[in-house]
Amino acid sequence: MGNSTTPSGTTTTAPGTPGRARTAGGTGPSTGSRTSGSSHAERVFLVQTAFAELGGSAHGPGEIAEFTGLDDSVVYRILQSGIYQRIFERVDRGLYRLRTSAAQLAFTALDHRLDGAQTVLGELREATDGGLAFLYMVAPFSGAQRQCVDMAVGDSDLAELGMTPRDVLSVTRSLRTGASGRTILAYLPPVLQQRVLAEPVPDQAGPGVYVDNDALLASLAEVRDLGYALGYEECMAGWNSCAAPIMWDGSIMGAVLLLKLKSVMPVPPNSVIEATKEAAAELSRYGAARPDAGQADRARA
Repeated sequence: MGNSTTPSGTTTTAPGTPGRARTAGGTGPSTGSRTSGSSHAERVFLVQTAFAELGGSAHGPGEIAEFTGLDDSVVYRILQSGIYQRIFERVDRGLYRLRTSAAQLAFTALDHRLDGAQTVLGELREATDGGLAFLYMVAPFSGAQRQCVDMAVGDSDLAELGMTPRDVLSVTRSLRTGASGRTILAYLPPVLQQRVLAEPVPDQAGPGVYVDNDALLASLAEVRDLGYALGYEECMAGWNSCAAPIMWDGSIMGAVLLLKLKSVMPVPPNSVIEATKEAAAELSRYGAARPDAGQADRARA
């Protein structure tokens, strides 16, 4: 197994135990200058995220450009193209909104394959000798949070394992905590990464959470290089983890997380890493069979 960067910024094969800080440095995205972005896919993702985070019924290209830092002309072209791709719709002169079908697309696809996802998580649990397997997806109405949508924990009672619904649903929404959060964050556009880095560390996070933004950014580069993330008591004390990304058409959709007690898994072995990566790869393949926006519209009709 390769070396990993710990929250304290050192490189080691063993867990680090940094001190806890409750504020994060870094700044959010600057709107003082315009950029065309690093790829068309990232720019489209930023525009979709802007609609979700700004709220309200409709927005103009100028407002979207100001929020994302993209050129007005770039935003306008994305909106016009998105109308024909059924991602956006024009509701008034100069005003657009995100189609419901686009916002629901990921979860429509997941719903069509829910039984299959549970099978994949169950197989991961079996392959890792009783590890707890979780499926996290990018939150549909925020490009900078995650949401737990499925799990395979056998007959385990989360409360008996020292976890609560708050641990699963609240603390783990932040992308700067936990192996699955950092896995998703590693593949998001830089402007969204900076937004996450500007957030405070959740109070309920574990002692291994990354509190230094430079160390956190270094860990993201490592995730992209290795194709997985290892977590040492990041979300909760006493639990270590391994996560791998779920990618659809080159875009991050979520992550598979494997969680085990630190006393049982002080360092995730290669067998756990490979099993987690295979589970994520299998769920990534589901993306090829997802319904398109037109199918989602017809399903609701």
